[in-house]
Amino acid sequence: MNIEQRVLLVIPTLNEARGIEGVIARLLDDAPPELRIVVADGGSSDGTPELVQKLAQQEPRLSLLHNPRRIQSAAVNLAVQRFGSEAEVLVRCDAHAGYPAGFVRSLLATLERSGADAVVVPMDSQGETCFQRAVAWVSNTALGTGGSAHRGGRRSGFVDHGHHAAFRMASFRRAGGYDESFTHNEDAELDCRQRGLGSRIWLDADIRLDYAPRATPAGLARQYFAYGRGRSRTVRRHPGSMRARQLALPVNLVLLVLCTALSPWLPLLAAWPLAYLAVLALGSLQIALRQRSACGLLAGAAAATMHLAWAAGFLSGLTLIRETRWLPVQSFNQP
Repeated sequence: MNIEQRVLLVIPTLNEARGIEGVIARLLDDAPPELRIVVADGGSSDGTPELVQKLAQQEPRLSLLHNPRRIQSAAVNLAVQRFGSEAEVLVRCDAHAGYPAGFVRSLLATLERSGADAVVVPMDSQGETCFQRAVAWVSNTALGTGGSAHRGGRRSGFVDHGHHAAFRMASFRRAGGYDESFTHNEDAELDCRQRGLGSRIWLDADIRLDYAPRATPAGLARQYFAYGRGRSRTVRRHPGSMRARQLALPVNLVLLVLCTALSPWLPLLAAWPLAYLAVLALGSLQIALRQRSACGLLAGAAAATMHLAWAAGFLSGLTLIRETRWLPVQSFNQP
């Protein structure tokens, strides 16, 4: 492993005072010497910038950057523009995730070993409240995420997409960085451009993050509605990037609405929504028994919230947002 590579690590933040100090300390634990951490804050009102400034007075590798556009894609691009001129590797982290010791060193080792241009990692959802635990448990199953490799997956290999962790800076720049018109799904859209330009993405299933899901059904619904809306743009910009598990969600929503509406006249159509409810109920029972917790009985409701909100966002995006196909000559940003 080449630990002498210069690494720029970016943490986008917005009101993350509760956990940012612990995240920074964890990322600095067993970090390579040529590391700069930039916290790109989108205008926090909870004291996050002041806390980071205080930490930076004792840690010369830490810097604070104001992100006037607030969104994560802009935060990473701006940090690359300001601090990335000499960096060879870009690492993106989240302020609300849990990182293993030696995280950055592990990413550098995987980049070197795999020969990939980017490394993505799995997220293991964890919860504190009963609803969060139900969301976490179902998110780590096929019922919740359709078997997505970076949500609970255990097999390493080259993939189309995953939770962003590290890029060779040359690959990130060649692709043009994140498209800042995306508030969600900017990671999958960038992965499509990277692959379209010949870059390869490696999922390292041994480098795992802990992630806390939304604590309320309303928050979860808003999150997944935005995910689906963003994906609707990605699949039109990059035809062929839609996966069967994703296509199944809007199809299911349309069938649920049509079958429910028409079932008073055609009773057999009620079989579809009843079958969907049965799958959710069976999934809830299995998770409750596996986890030995009554909280697992909420897993079906959590899965339905994710499915239906994502599908509604996807269909909304198709209807209301225009999009054009990406061609390799295009470039959105030049970080």
